[in-house]
Amino acid sequence: MTHLTFRQGVKECIPTLLGYAGVGISFGIVAASQNFSILEIILLCLIIYAGAAQFIVCALVIASTPMTAIILTTAIVNSRMFLLSMSLAPNYKTYNFWNRVGLGSLVTDETFAVAITPYLKGEKINDRWLHGLNITAYLFWTVSCVAGALFGKYISNPEMLGLDFAITAMFVFLGIAQFESITKSRFRIYVVLIVVVIVMMLILSLMMPSYVAILISAVLAATLGVVMDK
Repeated sequence: MTHLTFRQGVKECIPTLLGYAGVGISFGIVAASQNFSILEIILLCLIIYAGAAQFIVCALVIASTPMTAIILTTAIVNSRMFLLSMSLAPNYKTYNFWNRVGLGSLVTDETFAVAITPYLKGEKINDRWLHGLNITAYLFWTVSCVAGALFGKYISNPEMLGLDFAITAMFVFLGIAQFESITKSRFRIYVVLIVVVIVMMLILSLMMPSYVAILISAVLAATLGVVMDK
């Protein structure tokens, strides 16, 4: 199977959009309730483009946190995108610099999970496909956040609609997709890495903030995965 057209990228992004809708609407509701304007919400979506970081920015702004601390915290939370982009980079090394900048700038946890699946299966992918995937997610995320800000006041209890669980359900689906059509040896590697990540996160969380523990655990597990795969 090949993934070579912009339209294919758009189509393969569709299953993740429910997760974006749930979290985006929730963010819009929270931001609007804290007196962020529609323009500010749009700029947060377009510039930061990361749900966790956007929620953190809102909380820090409300707490009158210094701008330098907000920027540093956002950079730390979003630093995982560096690892995600590096994992996809070998597929796009022949493209020009600005094309690769565009591809890497819009990678998220969700689009990475979709993009890495055909790569692991040895299926052919290209820049047009990833642009279709990334841009669809980017625009839908922004629309979802704005919709939450505009219409959130009419949703008195978002939890009743399952919006708080949408992102979790989406990652469960994407995680299961990683185990399709893999060899027994690679399956064992995945299981070992899952156990390692969980154990490291639990241990490191006792000594440092949870988001730092997650980042360190992810880096160490990814390194171990490369070694085991070789």
